[in-house]
This record gives sequence, C-alpha cells and structure tokens, in this order.
Amino acid sequence: MTSIAKPPVKHPSSRTNALGLTLRDYEGAMSTLCAGCGHDSVTAALVQAAWELALEPHRAAKMSGIGCSSKTTAYFMKQSHGFNSVHGRMPSVTSGAAAANRGLTYIGISGDGDSLSIGLGQLSHAIRRNVNMLYVLENNGVYGLTKGQFSASADIGSTSKKGEANEQAPIDPVLLALTLGATFVARSFSGDKRQLVPILKAGIAHRGFALVDVISPCVSFNDHEGSTKSYAYTREHEVEAVHADFVPLQREITVPATDEVLRVVELHDGAQVRLRATAKDYDPTDRESAYAHVRACQSRHEIATGLLFVDEDGKDMHDHLRTVPTPLVDLPYEQLCPGKAAMEKLMERYR
Repeated sequence: MTSIAKPPVKHPSSRTNALGLTLRDYEGAMSTLCAGCGHDSVTAALVQAAWELALEPHRAAKMSGIGCSSKTTAYFMKQSHGFNSVHGRMPSVTSGAAAANRGLTYIGISGDGDSLSIGLGQLSHAIRRNVNMLYVLENNGVYGLTKGQFSASADIGSTSKKGEANEQAPIDPVLLALTLGATFVARSFSGDKRQLVPILKAGIAHRGFALVDVISPCVSFNDHEGSTKSYAYTREHEVEAVHADFVPLQREITVPATDEVLRVVELHDGAQVRLRATAKDYDPTDRESAYAHVRACQSRHEIATGLLFVDEDGKDMHDHLRTVPTPLVDLPYEQLCPGKAAMEKLMERYR
C-alpha cells in the first residue's frame, strides 16, 4: 500500500520553533503501518525531537533499508532528502553520503531484521568508522513484513504468535555497539516518549555514530503473552539507567531543583545531556560499566534503558579519513577534477 498525503491544514494557534515551523511541518505522509504499531510512536518522537531542535528539513537526510521500520522515513520531515536502500545496506549508503556531504544531518532508520541479520556487517563497520549519524534501530524481535518469523534479536524462550519457542541466542545491538566502540549508545521504549525524545535529540547532536535501540512492539505478530518485545513485558521489566534531559546549546541551561545526583556530559557542539543517575555508582562515560550494567539487567530479565554510554572525545569518520571540510557538492570542478598532471603526481606516492 502506498502512503497517503496528509491534508496541509494547520491550526492558527499552533506553536512554532526558532525557524517559525510547526510540528505539522515536520510530519510526512499518512502511516500505512498496523494501528498501534510501536514504529508510529517512534515517528512521533522523531517529529518532536526535530521540531524542538529546529532542524532545517532541507538540511537533513533520512536513510533506510527494507522492512516495516524502513517505512518510517516516509512519515516524518517530508521536505528532507531521503534514500531507501537495499535490504541491510543503509549503513554503507549513509557512509558514502556523509563522506560526500558532511553538511547534512543524517538520520538512519532500521530494524532488527535489517540491521542484525543481512545488515550486520554493514552496521558493524558504520560503528567502527564512527559515521556521523543517528541510527535508530526499531526492535520488535520479528520480521513483521513477512508474517512474524523470529529475528536475530528474539530472546531465548520467547514465543511466536503461534506458540513456537525461540531456541537461538539473540544479538543485542546495545552490547554489540559497546563492544565495537560506538561513541553514543542508548536504549528506549516506543511507549515512553518522555524518555525517547531527549535521547533522540542528544543522538542527533552527537558528533559521531549514535545508536538508539528502541523496543518497538509489533502489534500483529509479537505483542502477546510469551513475547519479550511486547508492550506489557517491556513496561514491567524496564530499568532506566539514567534519566536523560537534553538541553540544546541555543537555550538557557537550567538545573532542576532536586536532591538527585546530576551529571552533565558535554557533546562536541557544546550541547549537553543532563543525567540524573538512579544508581549512585553508574557512570555513562565508562564503557565497561555500561556493558556490565546491560548484562546484569539481562541476567535479571530486565531491559536497561536510557543513555547507557557516551564518549564526547571520539573522532568521527571525517577525522579518520582527513576529508576536506567543504562538502564535495560545494567544491568547484577544478578542485574535484584537477587534471592528469595532479593525478600522476598523486600516483607517484604509491609506486
């Protein structure tokens, strides 16, 4: 089914952001996903985050692969650039786009099937290269487009809609990202917009690869008793590592009146994430502690959510490749194609 365009109607009293745009300006086409799908809640959070950050839609690029999750890009920021790639290939396509034009904000949307099966190698190298992008992994534990087979993130013992139990160990995207050196790792729940929106804002502002794993229940095939990716299971087993409240650089930063321990992590662009730790010894800048925390939650059949790890000093892909600061699209032809003599001089270095 193709997407349906929303009627361009705005309420005259709608609030506007710093660009003079309303929330409606950040929406896309009408969703064709199942009613109640967690992915639509993720879309709403992305719309809210982009509006609050006052992102210029024409300066953003939405990237996706194949699957229910990859339809999300059609449902927000309709005036943005976009590319729907082959199954599992979104990370490499985004890497190429970011290498050519570093002036855009890249938002990649994928799923557990798209990322952790056919696209696992692609995801791993995007993390390793620290591509400057927000990577939202809408995680429901099944292949929703092909009638609910278990995906690589399905937990051992979780049951399908027909009652069959999964016997294979899952791949946890958060543990994978921490192991491979991701500089921003978070997990949230599609039904918790209050937590998800600031995490998405912080991920967009982060310089480098920002993975946000979102437990997003499939209401058609994986929202039943016996599923560990259902609404009920997630709400009952969620453990928030830290309470995150993202404050953009352009706004006044205030500290709430609270007796809780406050930890401020400054990102590369000067924006900050305020963290109120629920555990006194939790440090979101300690990779090993973050890994141990997620594993400990798993052993108790809990889901660790919140901003789990951030490295504000990591080098991104452009730093490693020493690319030019100007997007290739803005370079004059003479610099992009300097001629035969310049090519021969370059090749002499490799002889």
